[in-house]
Amino acid sequence: QVQLVESGGGLVQAGGSLRLSCAASVSTFSIRVMGWYRQAPGKQRELVADISSGGSTNYKDSVKGRFTISRDNVKNTVYLEMNMLKPEDTAVYYCKVRTWGPSDYWGQGTQVTVSS
Repeated sequence: QVQLVESGGGLVQAGGSLRLSCAASVSTFSIRVMGWYRQAPGKQRELVADISSGGSTNYKDSVKGRFTISRDNVKNTVYLEMNMLKPEDTAVYYCKVRTWGPSDYWGQGTQVTVSS
């Protein structure tokens, strides 16, 4: 069982920045992929970005050039640096990890609100 603890959400004005963190209860070497998803009211949950154990990254088109995902294998943590935030980025952001099992685990979610 993998537990994930997220932090870093909040309220920010358009154009501002936030950094989300997600700490895993196991070594990131046990994890194949770490990612961030988001879900806005009335919409389906969608992938924002993910990063593989080898460091390969994948981004949703609308966040490319604004968001950066990274992982710290010493701290067992994945980060999402979000810059130039837009009101349409408003959502609950969830951390997800996929182990080598494979099994998927989700964080509890953190609210990001971008005001115009």
